[in-house]
Amino acid sequence: MGIICGLLTVAVVIVLLTAVFLKIRGEEKVVPQLESRTPFKIESRDENSVTISTTIEFRNEGKQSAMIVDAICKPQLPFEQYDCMDVRGKAERKGKPREDDYFEALVLEHQDSVYLIAKVTLTARKNLTLEEAARGMVDFPIEFIYREVGRNPMHYSIARIILTAEELAELLNVKLIKE
Repeated sequence: MGIICGLLTVAVVIVLLTAVFLKIRGEEKVVPQLESRTPFKIESRDENSVTISTTIEFRNEGKQSAMIVDAICKPQLPFEQYDCMDVRGKAERKGKPREDDYFEALVLEHQDSVYLIAKVTLTARKNLTLEEAARGMVDFPIEFIYREVGRNPMHYSIARIILTAEELAELLNVKLIKE
């Protein structure tokens, strides 16, 4: 009986020492720097649509490496809120554009940053031109959803940006119609 108690004591001590060691070593902590994101800019434009983008710095403020496994740009503009514009999003890494909408995973060392781009394409609906549809536009959130992993289990986080009607109108050089 004494041998079993001794082995259990050793096992508990090993588990506790491992937990303390991992706590001291730290973990990853990916933080989007939303306050310093770039203003939206026009990537492309035609009579019926415009693609705009903003760049966001993601900084690993933790003590360990992190991996951003996936990222999605999800504009939140349902037709019930405004039905004259169809809105689609895309996430990509700055300097590494992809045509297939695939987000390639990346390792982010501690205290390093990576710059990710949120691209949003707005397309006029209801046989309107882009300018006509933009005049009645409303503010809407854009969620930048990213999946990260490190010492912590893999999990999703969300960075939220608001695209205001005024900011879009200024980009497109149109005057808003207030209802």
